[in-house]
Amino acid sequence: MRVLMTADTLGGVWNYALALAGGLAQYGVEIVLATMGQPLSLSQRTALQSCPNIRLRESVYKLEWMDQPWQEVDAAGQWLLELEQECRPDLLHFNNYVHAVLPFRAPKLVVAHSCVYSWWTAVHGTYPDLDWNHYFETVQAGLGAAHWVVSPSAAMLGDLRVAYEIELPNAQVIPNGIADPLSDHPDSSPYTKESYIFSAGRLWDPAKNISVLNNVASYLNWPVLSAGPTVDARGAEMQFENLKTLGQLTPVQMAEKYSEAAIFAHPALYEPFGLSVLEAAASGCALVLGDISSLRENWNDAALFINPREEEELFGALDFLIRNERERKKLAFKARTRALDFSTAKMAAKYLLCYETLLDLPRKETEQCAS
Repeated sequence: MRVLMTADTLGGVWNYALALAGGLAQYGVEIVLATMGQPLSLSQRTALQSCPNIRLRESVYKLEWMDQPWQEVDAAGQWLLELEQECRPDLLHFNNYVHAVLPFRAPKLVVAHSCVYSWWTAVHGTYPDLDWNHYFETVQAGLGAAHWVVSPSAAMLGDLRVAYEIELPNAQVIPNGIADPLSDHPDSSPYTKESYIFSAGRLWDPAKNISVLNNVASYLNWPVLSAGPTVDARGAEMQFENLKTLGQLTPVQMAEKYSEAAIFAHPALYEPFGLSVLEAAASGCALVLGDISSLRENWNDAALFINPREEEELFGALDFLIRNERERKKLAFKARTRALDFSTAKMAAKYLLCYETLLDLPRKETEQCAS
């Protein structure tokens, strides 16, 4: 089976695409990976070497959520149509929305990792202004043109249905998965930790809510280290005077921090799934998370939850875990146990079944939209 898959190179979708491709390799699935957003970094190119079933097709076209992207989005669509003619995939796997509306010959799967409308609602409490109407229309059309829609959480799938006023009857939830970081080190203990708190993500993104963590950090007895970019898409840089910001780390460096940190703090306002949370949990970090529906869905009873808009709650949870080693290790054990349920193997098997279902649909059904 050959799959033409899109991926941006700016965030977690890249890691997801490589993990999924690795899991699908055992089934003989070939991935033609069409990248957009920005050139691959050296660490991303290095990571590709462990994925022999990926054929890379690289571009730097703007993504649909960026400022004034539409001329480049249209050009990217034409490029993808040409790639389908060149590669002859059995199906298309879009990790974005808008290109699914184009007249591809193969069945189309759209995976909803996040979107501007659900992000904006979670952060600001309202829908975006009229400047985002074209984005709304193109995302809605892309969802409607998909033959199947996948979301990494039920919460995200529900947000899509509400935000874009669409039923999506051919939709399902497939949680993200990762490899066990200790699989190559079976004798290592995931609970031997250093005395610091770690956070990770796009630090400039208000949905990650790192400013709240910055506000409480100076009152904690442990340092708080944060990895990820601090400069947004417009070039504005966020300052976090109470955090030790580490910048953009390589996957190897990230794995090292996850393995060292005793606590992972993620007071998010919006998180469709939370790949960084999964990676931290799998490495034996105790979790302190924003109490939002998607994180509850995956980590209920395996994390401490706080109101992400209440600094006192965040401080209280972190201070409690700092002072109580027994409770901290107990929570870390629960988090790692839960994390092992989110394996690459399970994710890949579910996607394979999804692909096979798409390919088995009668031709007349694949010519209809999902709405």
